[in-house]
Amino acid sequence: MPKMETTEKLFWTLLGREYSDEELETVFPRAKAELDGHDRENGVIKIELNDTNRPDLWSPMGVARLLRNYENPQLRHYDFFSSRNYTADSEGRTFIIGKRAKEVREFSLGFAADGKTVDQDILLTLIQSQEKLCFNFGRKRKTIAMGIYRNDLIKYPVHYDGVDPDKTHFVPLHMEEDLTLRQICEKHPKGIEYGYIVKDKPVYPYLCDDNGDTLSFPPVINSARIGAVEVGDNNLFVEMSGPILRDLILCASIMACDMADLGFTIRPIKVIFPEETEFGKEITIPYYFQESQSCTLEQIRTVLGEDMTIEDAQEALARMGVYSVTEKDRLYITVPEYRNDFLHPVDVVEDVMIGYGLENFEPVIPKDFTIGRLSPAEELSRKVKDLLVGMGFQEMMYNYLGSKAEYLDNMNTDASKAIFIANPMTENFEVVRPSVLPSLLKSESISASAVYPHRIFEVGKIAYLDPSDNSGTTTRNSLGFMLADPANAGFNDINSMVNTLMYFLRKEYTLSVPENETRFIPGRCAQVNVNGKAVGVFGEVHPQVLENWGCSAPAAVCELDLDCLL
Repeated sequence: MPKMETTEKLFWTLLGREYSDEELETVFPRAKAELDGHDRENGVIKIELNDTNRPDLWSPMGVARLLRNYENPQLRHYDFFSSRNYTADSEGRTFIIGKRAKEVREFSLGFAADGKTVDQDILLTLIQSQEKLCFNFGRKRKTIAMGIYRNDLIKYPVHYDGVDPDKTHFVPLHMEEDLTLRQICEKHPKGIEYGYIVKDKPVYPYLCDDNGDTLSFPPVINSARIGAVEVGDNNLFVEMSGPILRDLILCASIMACDMADLGFTIRPIKVIFPEETEFGKEITIPYYFQESQSCTLEQIRTVLGEDMTIEDAQEALARMGVYSVTEKDRLYITVPEYRNDFLHPVDVVEDVMIGYGLENFEPVIPKDFTIGRLSPAEELSRKVKDLLVGMGFQEMMYNYLGSKAEYLDNMNTDASKAIFIANPMTENFEVVRPSVLPSLLKSESISASAVYPHRIFEVGKIAYLDPSDNSGTTTRNSLGFMLADPANAGFNDINSMVNTLMYFLRKEYTLSVPENETRFIPGRCAQVNVNGKAVGVFGEVHPQVLENWGCSAPAAVCELDLDCLL
């Protein structure tokens, strides 16, 4: 979970008063945080966040904003945001995105901030906020990289494009040598650490002003001149780049609100894209794009088990910084500019719960007492795990959410039955896993240096669309196992393992030719049937699938629906 530090001086200023350690331990859970340490001798407060769906809380400004509002609900309106119905004045500041940017890192955007002199506390806090957002929310700069620059040295418009890595050069931060972008990837410490993100692309991302002066080589390093923000600066330009426009806009919103809370005046910038985006071809940043969410009073009462009034719910939301209006027994909320985590009515209920106060809920003793025991499904899963380990396989554990590229494209399968997340934080968590096999092949793709044979398996959940179910989806317990070996990873090898497993499970089965199975080599795969019903499939992985994953050795895999074997 994210951790951060702040000085007492800055934090007390943001909160409006000093807090004792006992008070901090009491109020931090309201921000899904806890006190990780308080060095009173050096005046440093350490905070640990217990939730990762609120990146707006990953800074002292975000935590202080929520705690301050909780004690004295006064909803703040940040008046520098544009929206679909309103465009803030950019005062001639423009940011032009070139056509070749999409070949490497498609989007970039930013805003300016002035009116506050940067001191040591503010500088360290901005750097920390930048690092937390880029490392956690931005997946170590893969999807979000941020730079802060000296705005008074920039001539607008700012330009962002893909350029030749061997012809474009500048002096990077913390160096005196003029290097090309490719040389930066090879020589600069940040280039060695983050250059892999773009080094195989035909062009590299590059940010400069209208004079041609370099701002940065995102996502790697700023320039030594414009990109070297120091104590005493009071005019800044904040820029972020990445492949997912919504994430960048949210990140810009968070930073803009944080800097406004520090005392900066936010100056919007018009961003001009080479092609139409979901928000149009031109957008002024910061930009408000969040959709309203709602829930009924009955939903709140049912989930929380508390006989609240609609006024109680509104007051609780106000303490969380959320404005709401009512229509009969339904609450409609306006999502704060710095949040984008209201995906479902239950998210509104969660904010009502925190705002109402966890200490105000009376504990209830359960009326029914039961004896815990393993379900038949769990008993079968444990037996299967024991058998696979006995056959020389190693158990793995994987995430249930992933990207379309991994779960569908790499497997040569269509998306007709896949469950997509309506509003994912990143494209890496946009699909619910429809099969265990992609997870196994992902492990194999990074294990070429390990001694063969590779034998791995997982017993876990999969889910896919199912119109016959009331929910429209179904979740199944699935077993997937894989044998990868340059010498012995063929149909007969995996067939013998299936036969051994089914023998010890005492299941009679037959084999048949599977239909429309593109993951395997034709004629080298089989469908497993129990009592005339298909329960799984196994075979040799198709060479195209292995190539998609970058696997260097032949592999044979099997997947069985354990719920069908109960």
